[in-house]
Amino acid sequence: MIKSELVQRIAQANPHLYQRHVELIVNTILEEITQALARGDRVELRGFGAFSVKNRPARTGRNPRTGAKVAVEQKFVPFFKTGKEMRERLNTEKS
Repeated sequence: MIKSELVQRIAQANPHLYQRHVELIVNTILEEITQALARGDRVELRGFGAFSVKNRPARTGRNPRTGAKVAVEQKFVPFFKTGKEMRERLNTEKS
């Protein structure tokens, strides 16, 4: 599912809201999550999961084509861990 499909489904489920308002809400939520992660904060959505930032330290890598050593700088990457409720829903037997 892409963001526009999410907006469309939420708008269909809530006919009292205009689609442009739903889009603004979705964009605001995603922007707040992004800003929190940029500050180094953790974002937890109970039953869904938690977003955090992991540090990947600098290391020496290799160019796969030439085999030459390449310095890879330290970087921060987003990390998502699913919540218990989501894991349970994904792993239930479908009857």
